[in-house]
Amino acid sequence: MFTGIIEEVGKVTLVKPGELVISASRVLEGMELGGSIAVNGACLTVTGFDAGSFSVDIMLETLKRTNLGLLKVGGRVNLERAMTLGGRLGGHLVQGHVDDVGRIVAIVRGEGATLIRFEAPPGIMRYIVGKGFIAVDGISLTVVDYDTRSFQVSMVEYSRQHTTLNERRVGDQVNLEVDVIAKYVERFHRGGSDGGITADFLNEHGFLQG
Repeated sequence: MFTGIIEEVGKVTLVKPGELVISASRVLEGMELGGSIAVNGACLTVTGFDAGSFSVDIMLETLKRTNLGLLKVGGRVNLERAMTLGGRLGGHLVQGHVDDVGRIVAIVRGEGATLIRFEAPPGIMRYIVGKGFIAVDGISLTVVDYDTRSFQVSMVEYSRQHTTLNERRVGDQVNLEVDVIAKYVERFHRGGSDGGITADFLNEHGFLQG
């Protein structure tokens, strides 16, 4: 589980079929083989590391659902280590399970903030609500506007400069993960013969407070 607060922007140093090597520094602290790390919002498993870089394996399913297959040597990626129990949750609960890929359709830079609009598939838009959360390339962002085919976020200057969205252009593809709580709520309301997600289930797992 992640928070969507990017810790570092790393650089791709090697691209092989099913494998990436990424140079980094901060996220290497406490890194372990088999541990999880979010790369552009996709939860990947660490298969090796040294003093200046780490390697991860990428499954075919991940390549199909994300923009990781577009990465080239020299490309920059957003990095976040898995959250620890007791740590601050500065963003929102991000699983690192990318739902689909969206596309940037507009960028408007203003004083102190940048408005970015993303076109997204219907399977993403069904979960988009005003002031709701969305993870874009692993970055926890708040929706400020939306229509049937796209949504808009507002990024403060600090976040823009310390993530790869600073380098994105209109037409670029981004990884999207919707708020997992929205999925639970949808399932709860839909129900079904298998019992679905019930109020008791949500309470048991900490989503409801009595």
